[in-house]
Amino acid sequence: MQTQSIEIEGISHPIILRYFETLNAGEFEATSQLFAIEGAMQPPFEQPIIGREAITAYLQKEAPGLTALPQAGTSHTTDQNAIEFQITGRVQMPMFGVNVTWYFTLDSNDQLMFTRIKLNASPQELMKLRQ
Repeated sequence: MQTQSIEIEGISHPIILRYFETLNAGEFEATSQLFAIEGAMQPPFEQPIIGREAITAYLQKEAPGLTALPQAGTSHTTDQNAIEFQITGRVQMPMFGVNVTWYFTLDSNDQLMFTRIKLNASPQELMKLRQ
């Protein structure tokens, strides 16, 4: 699959853009390499997945066919020189789509320390997802 460039209103950091580009292209190992060695990703309703190999394995199992459609975001620098991002958008799966918010923490070495994905769905929408 060809990597397509991503544009997100308010976000231009290349690591964040690359996360979405590699994820959408199904290049899950490349996605995981954006994380720090002990970096973590927390999908909705799950415990954090820690480490690059575990993130790759999770994405290979759960993310084929996923298309992330980030729309707009904000960022700020923390007291520890990390950058925190909040990005809203949509995830489209083969059978459904849902609005989401992605939260990223990028360390001073431009590696993802933590990524959390939050579903922005009503209880009724969540029930449909579980079926």
